[in-house]
Amino acid sequence: MAAETVKVEIGFSGGQVASVRLGEGALTGLRKALESADGWHELSAADAELALDTRQVVFVRVEGADSSIGFSGS
Repeated sequence: MAAETVKVEIGFSGGQVASVRLGEGALTGLRKALESADGWHELSAADAELALDTRQVVFVRVEGADSSIGFSGS
C-alpha cells in the first residue's frame, strides 16, 4: 500500500506556484526548512524531486482532509 500523501501548493515571490503531493515526513521537513529560510531545500514529492530556495517561498497551502466542493447539507 502506498504512503498517504496530501496536496501542497508552494507559492514563490515571483508569483509561481508549485503543486506537489507530499507525505507527512516531507511536509514536516519543508516546514522546518522554512523556519530558518536560509537557502536551498531538497524536497521528495510523490511524483518529483524538487530543490527550492526557501528564501523565495511566500506561502504554503496544505489541502485539508475534510475539504469538499459545493454546499453541505447540514
